[in-house]
Amino acid sequence: MNIQSEKLEIMKLILETNNPRILESIKKLFNKSTKVDFWETLTQEQKDDIQQGIMDIENGDVVDYDDFMEKHR
Repeated sequence: MNIQSEKLEIMKLILETNNPRILESIKKLFNKSTKVDFWETLTQEQKDDIQQGIMDIENGDVVDYDDFMEKHR
């Protein structure tokens, strides 16, 4: 079955339903598919920095917030 046939079949099902829950679910699917994942908007350098930060935390390479602030006041 080709994509156009699939679309027509789905349109037919939508037009024939009277179930608002189904229609709301379809709307949610479309809304989710049109939203851009913020991760995809980041540069590779930003992604690398975030990944490095996560690795630092996992390895315990962190600085206490109060100690950091005291040094920079």
